[in-house]
Amino acid sequence: MSFFNNSVPPLRRKQAPLDIDHDLEGLWLVNWQIGKIKLYSNFYTRLDQAFIIWGLVLIPMFATAQFLPVGWDLQAALWSILSFIGTGAMVYWTRHWVSRRRVSWILYCWGLLMLLGVVLTDLGVFLGWGEILLNLCPLWLGLCALGYLCTGLAVRSRTLILTGIIHALGIFILPYMTGWEFLTTGAVMVVCLLLLAEFEWDHC
Repeated sequence: MSFFNNSVPPLRRKQAPLDIDHDLEGLWLVNWQIGKIKLYSNFYTRLDQAFIIWGLVLIPMFATAQFLPVGWDLQAALWSILSFIGTGAMVYWTRHWVSRRRVSWILYCWGLLMLLGVVLTDLGVFLGWGEILLNLCPLWLGLCALGYLCTGLAVRSRTLILTGIIHALGIFILPYMTGWEFLTTGAVMVVCLLLLAEFEWDHC
């Protein structure tokens, strides 16, 4: 018996909402059209919404660090608040999904990883720890890679494991993106989150 569910592709367009009747509560239905011309149609479960919220939280973080002359102290304070908001939203919107699959420990795992990232980032900024400041991007890519790999193994998802590998590979790409490390890191994290929200991926 295969560890993964090979009967479904790792990533595919979402099926009809009725196929996910266990998670219809809080479902977002999006249907944009002009007259009878359909422009865009999709639906987003609470898990998808958690991905989207994190993606929206990360955009100003990495865009500001890359492009705007905002002090590191102010950035650290603001982004710490946003990180806690994102983590709280993640817990709220995904607790049903993980409890149904009996992998609630995943939430604790992600919560600890995000807390570790925030604490190390703030210590680096406020205490002037150069080693951390010089490695903020690898730090966050590494934490997210670990989170995706743990989640992928827990729910037997090839897609999430691959997402973790992509984040890990991003660490090795950073030295070739001199001057654009924050943009590169943010792009990897945000694009992966939005793809996971937009498509249906394999899991147990």
